[in-house]
Amino acid sequence: MKTCSACFRLFSHDSGFCPVDGQRLIPVAEVAPPVHPEDRRVGATLCGGRYQIWRIVADGGMGRVYQALDLRTGRSVALKILHPEVALDEVSVERFHREFEVSASLPHEQIVDVLAFEKTEDHSFALVMEYLEGEELRTVLKRDKVLPPERLVRMLSQIALGLEEAHKRKVVHRDLKPDNIFLVGTHDGDMVKILDFGSVRDNSEGAKKLTVVGTTIGSPFYMSPEQAQGLLALDHRADVWSVAAIVFECVTGQVPFHAPTGPMILVAIMGNNPLPPSVAGKAYGAPASLDPVMEEAFMKSPEARLPSVGLLADRVGQAYGLAGSHRDWAYLPQKELAARIRAAPPSVLARQPHASASVGAVPAGASGGSSAAAVIARSPDASEAFAEDIVMGVPQRLPRWVIPAVAGAAVLLCALVALLISR
Repeated sequence: MKTCSACFRLFSHDSGFCPVDGQRLIPVAEVAPPVHPEDRRVGATLCGGRYQIWRIVADGGMGRVYQALDLRTGRSVALKILHPEVALDEVSVERFHREFEVSASLPHEQIVDVLAFEKTEDHSFALVMEYLEGEELRTVLKRDKVLPPERLVRMLSQIALGLEEAHKRKVVHRDLKPDNIFLVGTHDGDMVKILDFGSVRDNSEGAKKLTVVGTTIGSPFYMSPEQAQGLLALDHRADVWSVAAIVFECVTGQVPFHAPTGPMILVAIMGNNPLPPSVAGKAYGAPASLDPVMEEAFMKSPEARLPSVGLLADRVGQAYGLAGSHRDWAYLPQKELAARIRAAPPSVLARQPHASASVGAVPAGASGGSSAAAVIARSPDASEAFAEDIVMGVPQRLPRWVIPAVAGAAVLLCALVALLISR
């Protein structure tokens, strides 16, 4: 392995220069590991001296991700280590361990490869995963707002292939969102990796259940109605809804359901219908051919919804004029997909004028689709509006402003009480 002396990324031995900093790469044997003033793990070796930490990759609510060198195999790996307070919670640790077990049981090219579950010397726990170079779909959408059709179809087709493997084993991901779709760039286009199986629902016989009935887990913007209600009867069709919400955001630049708070988002999901994509995504040229696809994907009743992510991918590709199925498009070069979409008959992609749709709520329990629009005319994307996931029963890190705000409020309250008493 080699490393960059500026950013300390790790690269294969045949690499010459760092694509980020432009520095000439140096063999790791010739460089001392870096240190970090606020994180003692950086530069240290963990898990019995096997993994040498080289840099911090990302920080999340549950843990921190590092790039490390596996000293036994000589390969670069990612270590996802729980935050200290999360590592003290038995349910959180059990979910973390289940993420390892489920991911390890689903070997598929479109699912991140999880290699080991380890206990660390600082009394936490680590998932050892394949190290990926690329970016989350969330990062792409923050930068570009929407995806071109060919990139969307290729990505969605690969997501369908990965989830088909999980759904075949009666495993529901239950937390699909742009943050958990990782895109590895290649010459032909993105290679998708589905991340984070820590919130799965395992419907296989005898599977251990970690979620109490009525508990809601996941990101509210992408939850199905049955998931929003915490219903016991939840299957792979909840993932169909979540993937449809991702597709909607990829073509319109906004989430299908929006409200100021998590609970209000869930109420909107259960009682409202989203705008048709051709209306919500008018500025980006979203075709009207997508409208009936999203209508079926967003049916409130799972029985009325599109039955699989594979069929959703097929319908989206066909809405752009492609012939075949997601299995034909998943690894087709993105340029070729673009050429096929451009060659589609104009009538396929024609944007149909919509009747003046009334913007308002639809009665709860309606199974409808795009005929009646809900939410506001322009709802922000998920990153702008409400960044927190709803995970009831699993401890989350409090935002930094909470404790000072509570302390300040307590001081003001005490001062007010003292003033009233003095009178």
